[in-house]
Amino acid sequence: MDQTNPPTIKVPGKRKSFTSKFKKEAVAKLETSTNVSLLAVELGIRRNQLYKWQKQLQASGPDATMKSPGRPPAKAESEVTRLRRDNARLEMELAILKKAEAYFRR
Repeated sequence: MDQTNPPTIKVPGKRKSFTSKFKKEAVAKLETSTNVSLLAVELGIRRNQLYKWQKQLQASGPDATMKSPGRPPAKAESEVTRLRRDNARLEMELAILKKAEAYFRR
């Protein structure tokens, strides 16, 4: 195995995301490898991630792109779900403002 760095998209403060090509190559190496832990170290990922990719590839087929499910598009999201998320955000903002008010009253 070569010691190349995996192709990732780097965004500060975000998780690593790997290309579909890299995931498929990693799964191919997994199927021929005898030591999965060593393979994971060489690829710079967790061992269980290899198994997740393998399961995802088996479920979707070899020609499918390997994307994580992620959040549904905004149009597909129900109004109730959107309102609940907005409500939770506003409640958190209110709590922060109440704490700031109490601090500045002193």
